[in-house]
Amino acid sequence: MILANLLNITADVVAIGAGMNLLHLGPTIVWALIAGILITALIIAGSFETIARVFKLLCLALLTYVVVVFFAHPSWSQVLSHTLIPHVAFTKDYMLLFVAVLGTTISPYLFFWQNAHRIEELRDEPEGGDDAIPIGDLPAREALRKERTSRGDVFIGMTFSNVVMFAIIVSTAATIGAKGNVTITTAAQAAQALKLVAGGISEALFAFGFIGSGMLAVPVLAGAGSAGMAGLLHKEWGFSRSPREAPVFYGLVVLGTLGGTLVTLTSVDPVKLLVYAALINGLLATPFLVLVMLISDDHATMGDYTNRGLARIFGWTTALLMAASAIGYLILTYG
Repeated sequence: MILANLLNITADVVAIGAGMNLLHLGPTIVWALIAGILITALIIAGSFETIARVFKLLCLALLTYVVVVFFAHPSWSQVLSHTLIPHVAFTKDYMLLFVAVLGTTISPYLFFWQNAHRIEELRDEPEGGDDAIPIGDLPAREALRKERTSRGDVFIGMTFSNVVMFAIIVSTAATIGAKGNVTITTAAQAAQALKLVAGGISEALFAFGFIGSGMLAVPVLAGAGSAGMAGLLHKEWGFSRSPREAPVFYGLVVLGTLGGTLVTLTSVDPVKLLVYAALINGLLATPFLVLVMLISDDHATMGDYTNRGLARIFGWTTALLMAASAIGYLILTYG
């Protein structure tokens, strides 16, 4: 998981540089290095919340892809039919991309980050000081409010990300894909290809999307793996702690961000990096997901909050689908 995160960090840092290059502010590699060093410095300075607030706004530029869908004029009958009845080809390349798409949707780092970020939010609240108070120990009305807030956060975030992902898939298929065998090796090339459809302003909007999502993703990717490793070593972790309180955690974060930044000097293909990072995530997600389902089904651990009904059905169905796709890819590749 840490290897996949490192590859993702590298691709995201390059994407930030590509975004700055699209804005005609200088070479991609120079801005990639500046971005990596700047993010590392801001994290150590305890400014992660500031980063998150500012660049969440820039990520709204990703909604441009939703607009591009309508400018691309796809065949909506084909979009609907292939969405409801996907065309599956049991080939190595198809299964590689299928597993990779699953790996970007249910990535192992999310299992760590979602929990870690929620605990950090609880640490910042007045109740309990530095220790997160379990929801069951709060007054009923306060517990219900927090539960609704958390549920709303998850549903809104997942809806936004999936709408954007679907829009990217459709708009890319209707533009770049319609041209046949086109090779895209950088985020900038993808934006320039879509420029023909959405016009000149799209390039600037995509650039802000690259910069915003990259600046947000790098601390998350580095923080998720570092939180998991620091926890495994029984060390303090979290951006709500200072570097003095959690030296191992911050050391791992710095190693991840600067390590990914240095890899950019090797002239890597960021698109391939993203694909292979997603593939690793897709292969790793199954055991993580099975573990999460076992925990969430266990009454001794979860008490009254065990999975029920549709959550249990959808959870185990997803785990089986991801396991089958991963096994299918491995058989086609190495069988």
